[in-house]
Amino acid sequence: MRDGGGGGGRAVPGGIAETSQPGGIRETARAGPGARRRLAGPAAVVAVLVLLAGGFCWLFRGELLHPFGDGRACGGSDTELPAVISAGGAPIPADASEIHYVTGDGRAQVSFRSDRMPGYLHRTGLVPEGKPLLDGGFGGAYALGEGESELPEGLCGPALRGPAWSYRTAGPGPVVDVLVERSSLTHDTLRSPARVVVSFGIG
Repeated sequence: MRDGGGGGGRAVPGGIAETSQPGGIRETARAGPGARRRLAGPAAVVAVLVLLAGGFCWLFRGELLHPFGDGRACGGSDTELPAVISAGGAPIPADASEIHYVTGDGRAQVSFRSDRMPGYLHRTGLVPEGKPLLDGGFGGAYALGEGESELPEGLCGPALRGPAWSYRTAGPGPVVDVLVERSSLTHDTLRSPARVVVSFGIG
């Protein structure tokens, strides 16, 4: 005679035993060690792949952030600039610091900080010797107000702060654009030192 007590059970598909407990509650047995081992295999593979990917990024992080191994170059640049950068027929000021650049599509944008911008503007011919730096005939006010800042797309490093003055070469020859911070205290002087963004053609 079959015992109908609480210790009985029946087999269900997949080999999982379903047992009846007192009070009519049924309990399904958990997966055995074999199933856990099958799950652990793919998880281990994924963990190894993640570690390999992380190691690869760490190994080449400098190249990803600074192409050509040049700490001045911003990510995405396609052309390396020389150690001494020239634009408008003149090298950027010798005291230039915090230099960053991005290149692409035959153009370069260079950002730097300098206390010698008047001399650079004269050397490039953007402002003739003896003429006021902030003369409307040689550039104009840039649409960047006090307390505002701007960083051209793709260029890394600190942003240029307003107010600012914009210059562009005139006449034949390559076009050079210079954007430089001006003083917020007076309307006829540049900030000292000033952050500058120079844009010019390369190649």
